[in-house]
Amino acid sequence: MNFFPRNSGAFRRAVGCTLILAAWCFAPPAPQAARPAWKIDPARTRISFSIDAVGYPRTDGVFRQFSGRIDVDFDHPAQSRVSFDVQTQSVDVGSASFSDYVRSEVMLNAARFPDIAFASTAVEKIDENKVRVEGNLTMLGVTRPLSVDVEVLRRAGDGRRLGFLAHARIDRLAFGMNSGYPIISRNVELVVASEAVAG
Repeated sequence: MNFFPRNSGAFRRAVGCTLILAAWCFAPPAPQAARPAWKIDPARTRISFSIDAVGYPRTDGVFRQFSGRIDVDFDHPAQSRVSFDVQTQSVDVGSASFSDYVRSEVMLNAARFPDIAFASTAVEKIDENKVRVEGNLTMLGVTRPLSVDVEVLRRAGDGRRLGFLAHARIDRLAFGMNSGYPIISRNVELVVASEAVAG
């Protein structure tokens, strides 16, 4: 039996944000357009999360509906911008009744907070294959900074698609998600695997 923390759904949202952030670094340099816009491909995007609890198996889940765009400046990466939005009603933890519970007031409170938003504030190139995106994550009415590490997965010969793998760790207590602590871990692990398309 999975045991999902009261506000862990919020973390999932964060995942969504993470994905888009990562995307900027996968794009091959554009010869003329310094700042093209990219849109994530939902069919090739997965926003997943996991959280541990003492005495219970790890809980895993995903978000099914999300959107985002990226403005990329290949000559000046620090000027790149990312925004992302995840719909809380789309959370899926593998069980209809459990997913409904996660959407309820005691967790994501999807009726009051229908989405989770992320906006980047800085993008730093770590090396040729990695970047770090700093930004603000807003969920359950609370805004906190979020740092996302992104691994670039370039696809040779396809200049219209970007691939990336993003990782982030959310401290749920920082968003007021205290239910079950310390039995339920304070940390939620987010993983986003995605592709973005130019246009």
